[in-house]
Amino acid sequence: MKGKGYITEISPDGYGLLKLEKEVYVPYTVIGDFVEVRKTFRRFGRLIAKDFTVLEESPLRQNPRCPYFGRCGGCFWQHIKYKEQLNLKIKLFEKITGITAPIKGSPKLWGFRNISNFIVSTEGIGFKQRDSQRIVNIKQCPVFSNRTSRFIKALKQFMEEEKLSPWDPKKKSGDVHYLSVREGKFTGETMVNLIAHLEKAPQSFPDYFDFADSIYWSFKEDPKDDPKGIPKLVSGSPFIKEKIEGTIYLIHPNSFFQTNSYALPILLRAVLNFVEGEKVLDLYSGVGTFGVFLAKEGIKVKGVEINPFAVEMANKNAEINGVEATFWVGDAESFPIGDYNTVIVDPPRKGLKDGVKTLKREKPENIVYVSCNPQAFSKDYSHLKEIYKVEDAILVDMFPHTPHVEAVIKLKRR
Repeated sequence: MKGKGYITEISPDGYGLLKLEKEVYVPYTVIGDFVEVRKTFRRFGRLIAKDFTVLEESPLRQNPRCPYFGRCGGCFWQHIKYKEQLNLKIKLFEKITGITAPIKGSPKLWGFRNISNFIVSTEGIGFKQRDSQRIVNIKQCPVFSNRTSRFIKALKQFMEEEKLSPWDPKKKSGDVHYLSVREGKFTGETMVNLIAHLEKAPQSFPDYFDFADSIYWSFKEDPKDDPKGIPKLVSGSPFIKEKIEGTIYLIHPNSFFQTNSYALPILLRAVLNFVEGEKVLDLYSGVGTFGVFLAKEGIKVKGVEINPFAVEMANKNAEINGVEATFWVGDAESFPIGDYNTVIVDPPRKGLKDGVKTLKREKPENIVYVSCNPQAFSKDYSHLKEIYKVEDAILVDMFPHTPHVEAVIKLKRR
């Protein structure tokens, strides 16, 4: 489909919307851009602009900092002024959920990500293009680390010396598939984890990453395109530490940890401010990110998480912080709630699923719902609104330069 016109809206996943005979989703645009679309393709039932030009730029635009912007699929909104990014997130959240909530911006807009998973491919080392399986070969990443070039250079030298092949996505073969790097932004500690299709790491491997505090080699048995393998410590400490608001968290290759260390204190405080009473049940507790922090504030916390390894990490985190918080292995979707004053739920992107039934049956007085997916929250709340009202909500921008936002919503029993 061809045509010209102004971008009048932004879709929930961050595309500019151009209304021609049919709606066209135009990437890397913003409200007020005047664009010409010459070619589109269909994906997931909608038309996406493939060949287009911005003829007249919106005043909401800024110059993106990253040289790979527009090709790399990581940052979708670097071209939008940050204040407007926040305004758009407020509007999109309200449109999806019906809730008007203020937003807290990220204290840092660059170098805020504490983890990056670099794809190691025959096309280069970097990230996928948007709407494509092609790889953008990169040398730097301004949202991750000013040491990105050092990580990639060390990897290239190691692979060249050991004659290791990169992953070939077409042939589904190769030696090295991913390089995963984590940084403790407040501790300065670094973890390197190489995900490879070879069981054993070459002896020289740690020499190339001697700047890292923790070095892992993860054996990947399957050809799936994800940074997962069976990690084995090669050198250094089994964990690195991150320190948030005086709380220390141990991080392992298999740990999920919020990606923005600088905005995490805002998120933790938001949860704390919505908690009522002294007894808190932390469902989907993960490695204890919320539970350990709340326990440091004098709240009695019990956490429930289905992943045994995450529970082990959570109890370690409670121990090193000297707090009284206990984490158990259990199914958060069916765990009996009992007499807790507040229940915190931080479900996966798909939402609570059967956990809604448990909350409806047990009817805790207060629920603090932490959500990275407003569509999933909205669906869950549609089943809960007969029993609960939204008493308060706040948005936290954990993901600058993207359409994503973290929401903390306080639900009070009617």
